[in-house]
Amino acid sequence: MNDTNTTTHTDLWPAPTASGPLHATVTIPGSKSLSNRYLILAALGRRPVTLIGLLRSRDTELMMGALAALGVRCDVDPDEETTVTVTPPADGRFRGDVDVYCGLAGTVMRFVPGLALFADGPVRFDGDRQAYARPMQPVLDGLEQLGAHVDYHGEHGYLPFTITPPADADAGDAADAIAAAADPDAPARATVAIDSSGSSQFISGLLLVGSRLPGGLTLTHTGERTPSLPHIRMTVTDVNGAGGHATAEEAARVWTVDAGGLQLPERVVVEPDLSNAAPFLGAALIAGGTVRVPNWPVDTTQPGGLLPGYLERMGATVRFPEEHGTRYCEVTGDGTIHGLGDFDLTAAGEIAPSLAAVLAFADAPTRMIGIGHLRGHETNRLEALVTEIRRIGGEARELDDGIEITPVPRERMHGAVMESYADHRMATFAAMIGLIVPGVEIVNVATTRKTLPDFVGMWTGMLA
Repeated sequence: MNDTNTTTHTDLWPAPTASGPLHATVTIPGSKSLSNRYLILAALGRRPVTLIGLLRSRDTELMMGALAALGVRCDVDPDEETTVTVTPPADGRFRGDVDVYCGLAGTVMRFVPGLALFADGPVRFDGDRQAYARPMQPVLDGLEQLGAHVDYHGEHGYLPFTITPPADADAGDAADAIAAAADPDAPARATVAIDSSGSSQFISGLLLVGSRLPGGLTLTHTGERTPSLPHIRMTVTDVNGAGGHATAEEAARVWTVDAGGLQLPERVVVEPDLSNAAPFLGAALIAGGTVRVPNWPVDTTQPGGLLPGYLERMGATVRFPEEHGTRYCEVTGDGTIHGLGDFDLTAAGEIAPSLAAVLAFADAPTRMIGIGHLRGHETNRLEALVTEIRRIGGEARELDDGIEITPVPRERMHGAVMESYADHRMATFAAMIGLIVPGVEIVNVATTRKTLPDFVGMWTGMLA
C-alpha cells in the first residue's frame, strides 16, 4: 500500500456542526496499539494465533504487509474481517532480502526492525514521504548495539535504511530461545542503552524481541523523562501475556526481558481503541449532550483509559453503566468546560489533540505539558495545534514541553480550511472544532483511515 497521503485544497471535507445536544452511542474499532503489538508477538511464536476484533486500518494493514514480507501468514476470516489468524514461519526464521513498507505507521517502522535481527538476510525499510521526518535513531542504535548493521539511504537516523542481521546470528526459532534460556552456559544478557525521550515506541520495539535474544535483554533509557509510560507498561504486560518474563524498574528507567520463547494464547480478543474514543466522548463537552462508547474495559493498559478522568476534570459527568453484559463509558456535557491550568499529559500524549479541541472552548487557560515528544509524531503536533487554533481565531502558543491554550469568546472564532498534515489526530481535532464553529473544512480527512477506517461515517452517525 503505497499511499503518500498527499494533501491538496481540492480534497476538502465540510465538518458538520451540531444542531443540538448529542445523544449517541458510538462503537469504536479495536486498539491500534494492542493490534500491532499482538501481531508482532504472534509472529514471534511457534503456533498460529487468532486475533479477534483486530483493528483493520491503514496502520494494521501496513503491519500485516510487513510481516507477510518477512514470511508470516496473516489470514483474514472471510466472514469477519476483524478476525485474523497469524501463522509464524514454520522454522522460526524470518525471510531476508525483502522490502518492508512502513507507510506513516510508527509501530511498523519502530517495531518491525527488531524482527530483522532474526532474518536470514538484509531487510530494507521505506515509507511515506512524511515518514522521512519521523526519528528512528534510538531503536536503530539499539539494534546496532545488539550486533546488527544499519545502512542509511537518506538522512542518518531516518527512513529509508537497510538492516543486516548479526553475522553470527543463527536466526533460530522460539524453541531455540527456550533451550538457550535453560542452558546453564547460556550467553550473558544483552545490554542496550538508548535515549527514548522522543517516543516510547523505541523502548517497546526492543522489548518485544528481547525474549528471542540468547541471553535476554536489559534496556536502559538514558533520557531524563520517559514519554507515554503507559504504552511501555502495555508492552511489558503483553510480553508477559505471551509467556515471557519482562520486568521494569521505572524509577531507574531500566527494563529487563528474560530469554525464552513467546506464545500468545490460541485466541486473543482486542480491546476497543480508547484513544480513538477521545474525539467522540470529547464532543459531548463541546456540543453538549451524551455520548456513550460500549465495551469499555474495567482495567486496561491503554493510555486512553485515562480519558474519562480528564474529561471529568473539565466538567463532564462520567458514568460506566452496564447493560445486558456490556459496560459503557458515558460522558455528558452541559456546556461547561473548565480550563485546567498546568495539565501534565506525559502519560497520554496521544490524546492531546482531542483534549486541545475541548480546551479551546474552556473558561480558563490550560498549559498542556509533558508532551514535547509530540513534535516527532506524524507531524509536529505542537506546532500544528497552535497553527490551527490560531487559524480559526483562537489563541495558543508553543512551550518547551507542550502548548498553552488561552480560550477566546466563541464569537471571535470563525470557519477556515484546516490542515490535517497527513495526521489522523489533527483531522479529528479539526472535526471537533467544527462541531460549534461553522464553516470548518478539513484537508484530507481520509488520513483518519490510519486508525479509524470509517471516521466520516461514525462522525456523521453520531450527529444524526
